[in-house]
Amino acid sequence: MELGVLTAQPLGHMDRSDAFAFLETLGVDAVELGTGGLIGDDHIDRRALLDDEDAQAALQDELDAHGLDICGLAIHDNPLHPDEERQERVDTETRETIRLASQLGVDRIITFSGLPAGAPEDTVPNWVTFPWPQEHSEALDYQWEVAIDYWSDLGEFADEHGVDIAIEMHPNFLVYDPVGMVKLREATHERVGANLDPSHLWWQGIDIPKAIRYLAEHDAIHYVHAKDVRVYDANAEIEGVLDNKDFGREEERAWMFRSVGYGHDEDAWRDIISTLRLVGYDDVMSIEWEDGLAEPTEGLEKAVNMLQDGILRKDADVDWVPE
Repeated sequence: MELGVLTAQPLGHMDRSDAFAFLETLGVDAVELGTGGLIGDDHIDRRALLDDEDAQAALQDELDAHGLDICGLAIHDNPLHPDEERQERVDTETRETIRLASQLGVDRIITFSGLPAGAPEDTVPNWVTFPWPQEHSEALDYQWEVAIDYWSDLGEFADEHGVDIAIEMHPNFLVYDPVGMVKLREATHERVGANLDPSHLWWQGIDIPKAIRYLAEHDAIHYVHAKDVRVYDANAEIEGVLDNKDFGREEERAWMFRSVGYGHDEDAWRDIISTLRLVGYDDVMSIEWEDGLAEPTEGLEKAVNMLQDGILRKDADVDWVPE
């Protein structure tokens, strides 16, 4: 397994050369680069790179100079948005990102499942989390029809370019848990799979090693993020975890994203790493850093140091097993 970093949040304030140089000092193996959407495009210009072999070669030279690979292109947004203009823009950006990934020799993009409105005439996305009253179940049925149609088509497009689509299971989108992820994958295309981000699952009460095993049983893990979260019981035990307070109201929130190691301890992360190896995932774990209590470069450095110590890089040796 190798260690990557999504450069957008912690290093968006740096230009690309400085960001790459900083990651080299940390011993990081790969970078996940944002190409637009909600994640931004601080370190590459998608349109400038697309179909431009000279620009792509220059990027590769810069990566090589710092011993880095690209482990994924991130285009987090809502490709199922009911506003037609926005939906078309996001779809265009997503397809361009798939094409760019193929041209760069990158085998996946990372995004969200999207979230439609609750009915064809509605204008606002609608996150349905309870089946009653009945109109909510009907809205959910409609949303799945929209999603299956879209992701079937986009899966075919991605397959034509040899690129996987890793969907981050995230609240306020249609797919926010492993069961929904498998449902979408099985109804659409094998190119559609999971970006396993423990943080969004932990605060929902999901057991991460069990989620890994479940997704692996359906061959559904395309990518892994390393992001931590801490549930603060003093607040969660009063109001639950469906917390819609602004992230700036840190003392009042039921949970917060934290730097790796500040939400769950080293044992929890070692268990994740071991379970990933157990199910055959031998690829990149990419740090997505978000933490309102830490300075970005310091928080990222602490996350890297903890994961560097826990990641198993060499193949397992079974010769010690007695006959």
